Amino acid sequence: MSLTITAIAIAILVGVPLGIIICRVKTLRKIILSFVNLVQAVPSMALLGLLVPILGIGSKPAIFMVVVYSLLPIVKNTYLGISSIDPVILESANGIGLTKNQTLFKIQLPLALPIIMGGVRISAVTAVGLMTLAAFIGAGGLGYLVFSGVQTVNTEMILQGAIPACLLALVVDYVFAKIEIAVTPRGLDPKSPKKNSIAIKVIGIISIIVVLLTILQPILTNKKDTITIGSKNFTEQLLLGNMYAELVEEHTDLKVEKKLNLGGSAVAFNALKAEELDMYVEYTGTILVNIMNEKPMKDEQKVYNYVKENMNEKYDLAVLNSLGFNNSYTLAMMPNVAEKYNINKISDLKRYENELTLSPTLEFENREDGLPGLSKHYNINFENIKAMDGAIRYTSLNKNESQVIDAFGTDGLIKKFGLKVLEDDKNFFVPYYAVPLVSNNTLNKHPELKDVFNMLEGKINEDIMMNLNYQVDELGKTPEEVAHKFLIDEKLI
Repeated sequence: MSLTITAIAIAILVGVPLGIIICRVKTLRKIILSFVNLVQAVPSMALLGLLVPILGIGSKPAIFMVVVYSLLPIVKNTYLGISSIDPVILESANGIGLTKNQTLFKIQLPLALPIIMGGVRISAVTAVGLMTLAAFIGAGGLGYLVFSGVQTVNTEMILQGAIPACLLALVVDYVFAKIEIAVTPRGLDPKSPKKNSIAIKVIGIISIIVVLLTILQPILTNKKDTITIGSKNFTEQLLLGNMYAELVEEHTDLKVEKKLNLGGSAVAFNALKAEELDMYVEYTGTILVNIMNEKPMKDEQKVYNYVKENMNEKYDLAVLNSLGFNNSYTLAMMPNVAEKYNINKISDLKRYENELTLSPTLEFENREDGLPGLSKHYNINFENIKAMDGAIRYTSLNKNESQVIDAFGTDGLIKKFGLKVLEDDKNFFVPYYAVPLVSNNTLNKHPELKDVFNMLEGKINEDIMMNLNYQVDELGKTPEEVAHKFLIDEKLI
């Protein structure tokens, strides 16, 4: 609610003046209207991705995105409301000696308010839906439940986020509808009941308080002794993020802020570089190929030493000790389909590249250590590729809408759906050992954190990680409770 109200308040403060300007300055009309129209054509996820390197993660880019998308109806309705006023009324105002500004505030804006509020109402309702995307860049909100539910094929969790968002949109629409009626001048609607000015004032005061609290929160919060822990957007990362958060809270006096479920390696790594995060768990193969843009290497120790040295020199980031498991990419199929085509290893797919449909994640489809490199290494060119993110591809596989997907070796969903993992018989995939990636600046300020972050060293192998993921993906437990129980069982807390 605070994110939505803040964004709408800023959009009104920007959009209404822009609407007034294009009414008065014709040369700017086409430029401003073209800009607000053009923004609508930019995909919201793409805009968020572009904003992360500039504004970091959290509420700032989310609010900025919603403000930008909210401008069109506000600017257009302000322009239409003012420009559609009867010229006779304006001539009368001029005749009694009103200045341009007096005419604007005493006649034009009051008469245009119902139309302007119609635009604000549209923007407000749209903003609620857009704000669910805020979870993509760590701003939290109801989108966190929606994204988590999609990733774990958990319909209940999706509804826990979607239904309140829908109800909130209806409430916002109702409130702004009442405001729209309240600001309509009596002369425009003589039959309307007397306006409830007290209710409007209360709504206005509450909105101002929420906006101020949202803006002042970073200032009022003591961030000096706060460690921000992030994670990427799949079950395993949520589990590890919660583990490290608990370890820091248990073994230090530092406060912990969690920025979990960030939208992939690019978002999380850029946030770490910008010091929006203090640490998150990354994988050695991802650092080597996807972040450093180096050629794949097969030797586990060489990969680890290389990324550790280069992360320290180039980015001032520390790669700490491995947790112990290799979460390498793999390809998987339903057992009955693999048996039907007699497929046991990746090279067997070559015979059926024109028959089978591959559903990779968007990231795998575009990474050199993913589909592009795999296709060259195995000389396989799938004719049918339907890329989709998260656990949706598992559902697609289960319904036989696709026959092959990429997966991580420790995915709980492999166990949930009983998939057959294909052998990497030509040894393409690089080692993906999980390691804490930490800002050196953070370790210099709080040297005790190095020992805390290394407490999981060698504690988790592939089977343990898959079982932990399975508890969330299939048994319906939350990442927090699974992470907490694991730490207790290992006597780490």
